[in-house]
Amino acid sequence: MVASAPTRSLPVLAKYDVIEEIGHGGMATVYRAMDKRLAREVAVKVIHPHLRDSAEVAHRFVVEAQAVAKLRHANIVEVFDVSADDDAEKYLVVELVRGSTLRQLLKEHAPLPPEIAAVIAIDVLAALAHAHAEGVVHRDVKPENVLIEHRAPLGESDTPPPVSGDAPARVRVKLTDFGIAKLLDAQGVTSTGQVLGSPAHMAPEQIEGGEVDARADVFGLGVMLYEAMVGHLPFEGQNPAQVLRRVLDGLYTPAELDQPRVGKRLSMILDRALAHEPSGRFESAVAMRDALLVELRRVGIEAPARELEAYFDDPEGYAKEHARRTIAKLCELAQVARKEARSLDAAADYNRALAYAPDDPNLLRIVAGMQRAAARRRMLERVVPLAFATVLAMGLAYWITEAIKHRPRAHTEATNTPTASASTDPLPSASALVTPSATVSATTTAKVTATAPTQVTGKAERTLTLTLVPPAGVTVSIDNDNERKVSSGDTLTVNDREHTLRFGCEDNACDPQSHTVPPGKRDEEVPITLHVRDASIVVDADPSAVLGIDEYPSLVVKPGQPVSFAVPGHRYVVLVDRGNPSHKTKVDVRPGQQVKVPFRL
Repeated sequence: MVASAPTRSLPVLAKYDVIEEIGHGGMATVYRAMDKRLAREVAVKVIHPHLRDSAEVAHRFVVEAQAVAKLRHANIVEVFDVSADDDAEKYLVVELVRGSTLRQLLKEHAPLPPEIAAVIAIDVLAALAHAHAEGVVHRDVKPENVLIEHRAPLGESDTPPPVSGDAPARVRVKLTDFGIAKLLDAQGVTSTGQVLGSPAHMAPEQIEGGEVDARADVFGLGVMLYEAMVGHLPFEGQNPAQVLRRVLDGLYTPAELDQPRVGKRLSMILDRALAHEPSGRFESAVAMRDALLVELRRVGIEAPARELEAYFDDPEGYAKEHARRTIAKLCELAQVARKEARSLDAAADYNRALAYAPDDPNLLRIVAGMQRAAARRRMLERVVPLAFATVLAMGLAYWITEAIKHRPRAHTEATNTPTASASTDPLPSASALVTPSATVSATTTAKVTATAPTQVTGKAERTLTLTLVPPAGVTVSIDNDNERKVSSGDTLTVNDREHTLRFGCEDNACDPQSHTVPPGKRDEEVPITLHVRDASIVVDADPSAVLGIDEYPSLVVKPGQPVSFAVPGHRYVVLVDRGNPSHKTKVDVRPGQQVKVPFRL
């Protein structure tokens, strides 16, 4: 028979009967105990033996008790008592919350439905707002310090609540562990500049030992909410040093890109909470709480507490029902936005709905249609100015040509040769007065030969004017004839039959596209927008390196992993070490091609 492992002995306290251990942290062990005098159950946090003789740790415990004892709020764990100087054990007595931590909930159900995560965050923000008003900054907001107590619905034999007044909420969210709180009007408890807190949840200014205020808690709440909505931390690494570096670099994937069900609006709230500079964040916990409430009301959640109860009563069932309700509400909001010509708002809501129902044919059709419309708008934004410039150039070329034709000339009656009094200055040619773009686009009027390919077969001729995006580096073949280079504004002369134009880019830089010209005799314009392929780089560097691209500040480049991006006009990007921004290297890139880049730190 195998002997059972010895149980840890329970501490003996004069005023409390310790019943069992319920939690264990790096600084203290938490026990469930009975208050002998008041006959109520409490939680007793007892400092570990190896720390209780430290004057600094003892001082931190006293600071916690003094700071939190003055806080009276429904979302803050209440402090009841603290050990005396002559007690053998150093302990803190607080309200007993019968439930689990948010960390335990995330281990079982992460990611949470975004609105449920937001409701939990709203309660924590309410606690922080109260603490901040009293001059207390928590400095360690994380899932381990958020307690959730859930009481099941009343059964048939249970006593119903009083008729008057609302029934108390069956789910309570409580913020605990102000053990490293810092009073705004007091000096820090450490004299060595020691960083206190959990690396992944600490604000940059807290890591750097700078001035810390309520906005540091907003950052910590943003990290916690991101993890609850997305399923993992925004700043991750193989060790605490890497995590701290990533926080300082401020590099993370926006929530809506990592988990599309979060949606653009909630993702923007997270981005503001996680701003690197305190001035870019919500100015207070109240401001962030209000932003979340506005979004919850927008999607139809008017009673957050009841929503939380429904979730904890049946997490799996709630998740399915929440998805159904959310899709219907988002589609309703998107339809209104489309009618009001708010295309970006409509696209954001439809895209989030599609994330919940990726195979829904109606949503796929709507989103695809909006994407095509957006592409057309982008094309027009590029083409219209170019077309205007082309028309202007053609008009200028026509005016110059007509001026040349009708310029008066001096003749002698007898010989029809210039008289001696005629000007000897040479007349400027049309090609000398017309800009290069005008010369190309006004071929038939200014009598300037175009470089574009032609195909004439004896039938009636007509002119096709090309409007191209991109404007250069494009090739065309007519009816599978030889491929030739063309630029935007060039013209093609063809007969009145049907023709197939096939466009591409040099070096296979874009996706090819075919265009059919129907039979006819009228000149026409052919607008073509080609999709330029993304470039890709793979960086050979230390796996722990944090890299980026100057031209794309939000892009994270991980060593050994391909990263794709649109090719800039100058055809190169600058790769930079985020830990040492002065360490850079220029990388030549090409559309549709992958480049391997050695980058040594």
